[in-house]
Amino acid sequence: MAAAAAGVLARLDGATYLAAITRAATTFAAVLTLATVISGALTQLLS
Repeated sequence: MAAAAAGVLARLDGATYLAAITRAATTFAAVLTLATVISGALTQLLS
């Protein structure tokens, strides 16, 4: 959802489709990275 929102906001801001897709992909990667870090931290904390 965050990636889709980033893409839509980029288009509303006047970005090209390529720029909007790039922003969406970057946001998607950041969310995956954050989820991995949180999962790792919780695993260490709860084990």
